[in-house]
Amino acid sequence: MTRIRHAPIAPTRTQRLAHGGTIDAHRHDNHQIVYAGRGVLAVTTSSGSWVAPGNRAIWVPAGTVHAHLAHGELDLHLVGLPATHNPLGLDVPTVLAVGPLLRELIIAYTGVPDDDTPERARLRAVLLDQLRASPQQPLHLPRPAAPPLRTLCEILQADPADNRTLAELGREVGASSRTLSRLFRSDLGMTFPQWRTQLRLQHALVLLAEKEPVTTVAHQCGWSSASAFIDVFRRTFGHTPGSHPAE
Repeated sequence: MTRIRHAPIAPTRTQRLAHGGTIDAHRHDNHQIVYAGRGVLAVTTSSGSWVAPGNRAIWVPAGTVHAHLAHGELDLHLVGLPATHNPLGLDVPTVLAVGPLLRELIIAYTGVPDDDTPERARLRAVLLDQLRASPQQPLHLPRPAAPPLRTLCEILQADPADNRTLAELGREVGASSRTLSRLFRSDLGMTFPQWRTQLRLQHALVLLAEKEPVTTVAHQCGWSSASAFIDVFRRTFGHTPGSHPAE
């Protein structure tokens, strides 16, 4: 049985992780904002995974058991907030958009000593104001519970470019497409195409952090062409993969 580390207070600090570096499963008694100033960060819990590039941050509520994984060289900025203060009103991990001002506020706040000076309090207040105004982003890949669905998802996670239909995959896992379609909606809250697109976008972020060419990323993630990939990526993230902010 894996031992879950309990770190009572989530620190406010900057930490560097090499590509592939991890922070094992742990939990805090307070909330945490996790931001990758460089590289791409993956946060995993028992209910799924969240991936955030340099223009996204992840809100991790107090008490959530979570682990970190670095894709690319990672500059990790951690902001701890008291459990009694939930400025976003969120009780599940959530990806938030990070604009240029919020990015600089997070970097400045985590780069100086954690003290109670009036200057730091003002910086924190502006940071929280910016967070409240940050739109939530659909970058959650939920983890299935039903055995046939779990097997199907593991097949696609091993090869996101697998383009088989739900019926074809169903024959491999021993379930009808109708049953699997129902499970995707009831178990994961999304359709099969929506889940597969989320998986492919997460994988694309990882490959881009590893400096893979856009065309290579498109094909390894299952898109029929680079232009189709670029279109989906731009509609999801607001910019093209060629201008992806990995640093």
